[in-house]
Amino acid sequence: MSWAWPFRRGSDPDRDVPWIPPDLGEPEGLVGVGGTLTPDLLLRAYAEGVFPWFSDGDPVLWWSPDPRAVIELDGLHVSRRLARTIRSGAFRVTVNRCFADVMRACGENREEGTWVTAEMIDGYTKLHELGNAHSVEVWQGEALVGGIYGVAVGGLFAGESMFHRKTDASKVALAALVARLRERGYALFDVQMTTDHTERMGAINVPRADYLRRLRKAVRMTEVTFT
Repeated sequence: MSWAWPFRRGSDPDRDVPWIPPDLGEPEGLVGVGGTLTPDLLLRAYAEGVFPWFSDGDPVLWWSPDPRAVIELDGLHVSRRLARTIRSGAFRVTVNRCFADVMRACGENREEGTWVTAEMIDGYTKLHELGNAHSVEVWQGEALVGGIYGVAVGGLFAGESMFHRKTDASKVALAALVARLRERGYALFDVQMTTDHTERMGAINVPRADYLRRLRKAVRMTEVTFT
């Protein structure tokens, strides 16, 4: 593991990770630099409230912003129009059918550039193969038109990104994901940072300290499974 973070390496071997404890971070959320996206390191990051976010050519950057965005599992906003669309059968929803395709699609056509780099796809695909990363796909016929992917640790699901190629397809994916998380007994749905899109669907900001307290309980849950 490479190190480029100046705050500490520390004497505690249990803290031999490229980020500081997230509750010591500044509000903007950068808590570490360096390392590689191995499954073990990724799972530990999510269990501690940290996630990677960086551009192609940059070192791995680790984040834990304050506040943190979540969607409460009983707080998803589904408009009447979206509910009609879901009931209409215009879209077909699957789970874990084409994880890597969903990841790649989430990185397409973004004006600000993509953080869905080849390194990210490789790291998260390995997590998917181990059963810790999952995708929800939305189809029209045989065309993939929307989806969302994320990481599951215990009763935590951390939503990473979503995309749409048809109107409402990403909203359908999000609604299907939340329904699944509720059915399966998840406790915490992390969406990292709010956007206009997720706010309209019910995302709220919570203080990082509250998020970390809820996270510690969620990741200890052992009876929860996504599939």
